[in-house]
Amino acid sequence: MIDFVGKWKWYWGLSGLIILIGIISIAVLGLSWGVEFTSGTSMTIRFEQQVKQEELRQELTTLGHSEAIIQTTGEGDFLIRTARLELEERDPQTGEVTKPAEGTVIAEALEQEFGPLEVTDYNDVSSTVAKEIGRNTIIAVIAGCAAIGVYITWAFRKLMRPFRYGVCAVVSLIHDVIIVFGMYALLGAFYPMDIDVMFITGILTVIGYSVNDTVVVFDRIRENTLKNPTSPLGTTINASLNETLARSLNTGMGAIFVLLALFLFGGATLHNFMFVLLVGIISGTYSSIAIASPLLLFWPKRGLLGFIRRAQPSQVPLRRA
Repeated sequence: MIDFVGKWKWYWGLSGLIILIGIISIAVLGLSWGVEFTSGTSMTIRFEQQVKQEELRQELTTLGHSEAIIQTTGEGDFLIRTARLELEERDPQTGEVTKPAEGTVIAEALEQEFGPLEVTDYNDVSSTVAKEIGRNTIIAVIAGCAAIGVYITWAFRKLMRPFRYGVCAVVSLIHDVIIVFGMYALLGAFYPMDIDVMFITGILTVIGYSVNDTVVVFDRIRENTLKNPTSPLGTTINASLNETLARSLNTGMGAIFVLLALFLFGGATLHNFMFVLLVGIISGTYSSIAIASPLLLFWPKRGLLGFIRRAQPSQVPLRRA
């Protein structure tokens, strides 16, 4: 039997190191927010011939968009983000276009300068919509975590202090989300990775997967607790983790193989979303074993001392947990 709980310091130390690297990356490198959260216009352009990034930047400056941010994708396309471009104007009576859309004008100018091109993606978001999307995103994540905590508390209501299970699961979710953001910031320095609606969708998916894995472990802890109510909590948690280890690893690896295939062979538009899921599922599988379960055992009874006391897991009886 693997002594998972006995190695909790190593697990938490590793998580702390990864989170620290992520926080430093966010503070130093920052996060690249998509137009959904900052307002503006983004377009992805694919040229038939080779075009250098500096040449494209110079042409956009000539067209009056020196503020444009230009990034290359894995497939050689260019992702261009600018301030919000003007939309086309039409005569209210005849319906004829009196002023073409600024994005169309830019595309035509680039085509004239560099040859045939294809606009594979185009997004235009106003500042009002961007603020609403940001607000709704925060509400959705907070509401999702709160709902998960309440549900798990209700599901484990037959055990002593069931709210511990809900809080530990939510802490595990926060752990996974922070790691995803940190890795996004770190790799964003080398590859264009914007935080957009697909990123938030991936975060919510990760939250769902992570809590599912955590609930499986907690459910086995509940079963073993009810079968052996006098057994020390540390022993019960270790036994439960060993019993569910194969299931957790098999489920996680199966999902990772599928996501890795999509990441490698899918389109460039899927890369960021697949990356979020890959990092999140790896972290979620790890956190359900190494974060949520030990935290359940070392629930603080006397403030911070509850986390750093030196008692062995086998010495912590169930009635004191």
